[in-house]
Amino acid sequence: MAQKHQRDVSTSPCPNPACGELVEPGDLFCGACGYDLTAVPVPDAGADHPTVTLGRAGGHGPEQGAPGARVSWPDAVPGQGAGAPVGAQRPGDLPGIDSRGVQLPPETGDFVLRSPSDGHRGTPAEPPRTGTPAQLPDPVAPGPVAPGSGVRTDAPVAPSAAPAPVAGPGVPPDGAVPGAAAPADPRMAGPAGAPAGGETLCVACRAGRVDTDGYCENCGHAQPRERDHVERDLGRVAAVSDRGLRHHRNEDAFAVSNGTAADGTPAVIAVVCDGVSSAARPDEASSAASVAAGESLLASLPGGTHPQQAMHEAILAAAEAVNSLVGDGSAVERESQRRQNAPACTFVGAVVTGGLLVVGWVGDSRAYWVPDDRTTQAVRLTEDDSWAAQMVAAGLMNEAEAYADERAHAITGWLGADAYELQPHTASFKPDRPGIALICTDGLWNYAEGADEIASAVPADASARPLHAAQVLVGHALDGGGHDNVTVAIVPFPLAPGGAGSAYTTP
Repeated sequence: MAQKHQRDVSTSPCPNPACGELVEPGDLFCGACGYDLTAVPVPDAGADHPTVTLGRAGGHGPEQGAPGARVSWPDAVPGQGAGAPVGAQRPGDLPGIDSRGVQLPPETGDFVLRSPSDGHRGTPAEPPRTGTPAQLPDPVAPGPVAPGSGVRTDAPVAPSAAPAPVAGPGVPPDGAVPGAAAPADPRMAGPAGAPAGGETLCVACRAGRVDTDGYCENCGHAQPRERDHVERDLGRVAAVSDRGLRHHRNEDAFAVSNGTAADGTPAVIAVVCDGVSSAARPDEASSAASVAAGESLLASLPGGTHPQQAMHEAILAAAEAVNSLVGDGSAVERESQRRQNAPACTFVGAVVTGGLLVVGWVGDSRAYWVPDDRTTQAVRLTEDDSWAAQMVAAGLMNEAEAYADERAHAITGWLGADAYELQPHTASFKPDRPGIALICTDGLWNYAEGADEIASAVPADASARPLHAAQVLVGHALDGGGHDNVTVAIVPFPLAPGGAGSAYTTP
């Protein structure tokens, strides 16, 4: 997770008591723990909420139940007191009104509670109907409303072709048909098959349909996103990206490809980008940059462009792709971007071809050289565009002090429309021994700061099994805490025989 250095805005701590990370106005989620900043704070369980008496007459004076308030008790009925008998009231003794506010006439007779199909409640009881079915009147159903009365009248209807079964021997009281299957309890349902129409099943309940917002319509479980964990293995290059343990989404992206140079020699390409969490749409920025850079390198290398120049042009193409995101999206998204930083990301890339290793970068994503012979020293090939790197370069702090500071990850260079001045960095190397080029985001090197620490975490067979090596390194970051997204790409050097191909992390 990268942060822009020059932004001067008011901050506040994350509402999550276990986090305390500083968040900026307009952020929807905490960049450290993923806490939803739009959620309503949970009320304090220990807060005092006094009971208030409702229905205070007149709405004036202190509330009943409040300290010092006078309680308005009803006046006692004259002639009654302690020990006096309680007067009995018959149903007809009290006036009443119907639901329309019309005074009800006095009623006589016994009152019974009837079912809705027998008429209105509170009507005098009628004697039970007797006779054979042929002698009884036809059943009635609700008819039209009488004009001016507001009461629905009853009109005879034709008997149903399939009358409801009458309770009796062999027939349950609820009218269920003997032998019919009971309705299935959805809670007891096992895994269902794939729904029709290509819809996706929930990974939790295996019964609900996943809505377009990524949540199950049945149980509400959030579904894993496609980019939460991504792996690519092309033989000569491999990469792994993971959301980590604290973030709500993966804002890293990568592109890996097998291509050819102008003379027909193999050329392997790897690009890794890290979205700036304090900017708008960081996941889209990293994806757009990685795809644009990978396509630019695949197009320029076969045309005879020098790999280092091709890397420079690829960084410019990536920057243009990120800049174009400012005008994309809905009106709501554009308005949100005006209140936040423009989409932005960091960049690091590597090209291996013809005995040459070329790297390019902007920001604090890094490239390392790790030889197969671990008795020789591993080397970091890039210099961060960050506050910490500037302090070290100026001689104001040593590296350990600078990167221990809370401002260490404030970046001074990035791809984005609001970057002060884009300064792509490129460098070429000619290794004299076999090894690997490792490019990664700060989600990895946060847990292995120095080149020697990185080398100690790389498996000994990384050149032969680049995908396994990338998986191990991602696991190293997750075991260390996984506070950030982590992405690693491994390119063995020299290149092993293999076929051509390409892969991109498109959302």
